[in-house]
Amino acid sequence: MKRIKGAFKYSLLLVLLITIIGFLLPQNIHNPVVGAKPGDWNVKSFWYYPWGRSVVHKGVDIFAKKGTSVKAAVYGMVVANGNNKIAGNYVVVMGPKWRFHYYAHLNSINVHRFETVSSDDVIGTVGDTGNAKGKQPHLHYTIYTLFPYPWNYSSGPHGGRKMFFIDPTPYL
Repeated sequence: MKRIKGAFKYSLLLVLLITIIGFLLPQNIHNPVVGAKPGDWNVKSFWYYPWGRSVVHKGVDIFAKKGTSVKAAVYGMVVANGNNKIAGNYVVVMGPKWRFHYYAHLNSINVHRFETVSSDDVIGTVGDTGNAKGKQPHLHYTIYTLFPYPWNYSSGPHGGRKMFFIDPTPYL
């Protein structure tokens, strides 16, 4: 029993240390779409309402030619990738500050789950997969966190959920 308590105490300490370090690491976010300029996205599209079946647009769409390289916006680890009806081909990278960087509608995916990436690594290419099929090719880019940011709360549709999303446009 004493060994279990000791192991639990050290595990808790390790989790606390990893959490603190995760918040202290600089993130240095950059635009993930190679060659994109400010006119390639609408700064007012983050948390835009109404937005189809998802109700609120929780990211920003960066328009580019199909096949344009998409680089990781930060260094981190790929925690998910795959394909679904809405996102199409997608990649999720966990980066500094325990923030998750979500890239959707990719034409191709160049990374695997649990792979580490830097901001120089091409993780995929711009596309029109998922619910973007038949629309202008673009990257849907979202930053979300497990830890709420209460100052991001807004009244209106799904305003409480906004505490878990960060507007990427100031970083682009």
